[in-house]
Amino acid sequence: MEYFLDCRGLACPAPVLRTKEVIEGQRVTKITVQVDNPAARDNISRFLSRAGYKITLTQDKEGDFIITGEKEVKILSSLESLPSEHSSCPTVKDQTERILILIATDRLGREAELPSSVSNYSLSEALMRNFIATLKEMVGLWRIVFLNAGVRLTIDGAATLQALEELERSGVGILVCGTCLNFYNLLDRKRVGETTNMLDIITSMQLATKVITIT
Repeated sequence: MEYFLDCRGLACPAPVLRTKEVIEGQRVTKITVQVDNPAARDNISRFLSRAGYKITLTQDKEGDFIITGEKEVKILSSLESLPSEHSSCPTVKDQTERILILIATDRLGREAELPSSVSNYSLSEALMRNFIATLKEMVGLWRIVFLNAGVRLTIDGAATLQALEELERSGVGILVCGTCLNFYNLLDRKRVGETTNMLDIITSMQLATKVITIT
């Protein structure tokens, strides 16, 4: 079965949720989704890819993005059709704990009043840099989600970028809110992590054994 979905003009996470509704509600072997912004394009592409679809991306003359997902139809043997007991288990460093940190700010704590001689020094920014740099010591760290002004920590030139890249290479998942990147006009400057949507964030929070929020 083939399906076309027009998601132009819809704000995140509506395009992904509508796509999810379609492929979960019926047997769709090919789905084409039309969107009008890069964040929706990336979110839907990643969602369909995880759902087993082969993705093709094009752009029409109006500038809209066309995401086409095709799923290979094959007859499974009785063994192949059985779900693996580990198929839905996320890969983490420590299987006994999956800690998710939600960061909604680019600073840690409120700025105290400082003498004029140190007025150019931001204590809260320095604390956030140190916090991110020290996260590698946290046992069970699974994912970090960046929201609101926190997305500024993932862009080019950010003092936290190198530490986040090291965490990602070590296996820590990094999710960056696409709506927030668009709001701050930073989508093209993101350098680490996956551009994500609220559906991915909510799912991650459900899978986590502990959620720590930094605001």
